[in-house]
Amino acid sequence: MARTKKLLLAPALVLALSLSACVGQDDKDGPVSEENSPQEALDLAKKTLDETSGVQLELKAEDLPANAPGIVLTGASGVAVHPRAFEGDIVASLSGLTQNGQVVAIEDTVWVKIALLGNAFQELDPGKIGAPNPAQLIATEGGLSDLLVSTGDVEEGDSVRGGSNNDEVLTEYTGTLAGDDVTVLVPTASGDTFDVVYQIAGNGELRSMAITGVFYADTDPMTYTVSFDDYGTTQKITAP
Repeated sequence: MARTKKLLLAPALVLALSLSACVGQDDKDGPVSEENSPQEALDLAKKTLDETSGVQLELKAEDLPANAPGIVLTGASGVAVHPRAFEGDIVASLSGLTQNGQVVAIEDTVWVKIALLGNAFQELDPGKIGAPNPAQLIATEGGLSDLLVSTGDVEEGDSVRGGSNNDEVLTEYTGTLAGDDVTVLVPTASGDTFDVVYQIAGNGELRSMAITGVFYADTDPMTYTVSFDDYGTTQKITAP
């Protein structure tokens, strides 16, 4: 009888251990807030982004004003690596006309291929059209990571699920940014202050930042969201 009970208990024990392992895998990264104050979490996120070899980066515009002046960057996606370089696709708008294009940026030189400007890659000063230098976005100085340590009124928000398989616990942090700080994203940003929401994974990786405010003069507030994934990405980026 005792042997029979052991045989019956064995499958149940295996099942329990398997379920426990699955739960552990789903929760492999607990909230970054467990061991860090809000400012410590943002400091860790900057350090993690600054020290990685590269990331997959995506930028999206929400509630873009119809009367935004000139050529406006509405989206971008690609690989950003250290030292300063970027290669990927962009979406731009001019007076409501949307165009897809390609961009390569190495240090301070940017090449763009988009129908609005021609059918071949050409060098472009993105600042002249109010766009950021994509190579600067993850620069260790003067890049988006600087915003993490420049944020004022930082408060911890909710914990949410995220990641490519929804298997990460992300902690949200809210705060404010000075208008001068966000010019790394939109050089013409005209608002005095901007609201920001960060999502940070348990391992200290910044997953996204959403910045809301008046980016273009005499327009309503809008939001730019930048997402970061695949930390440790490597890619050799060369001039087109």
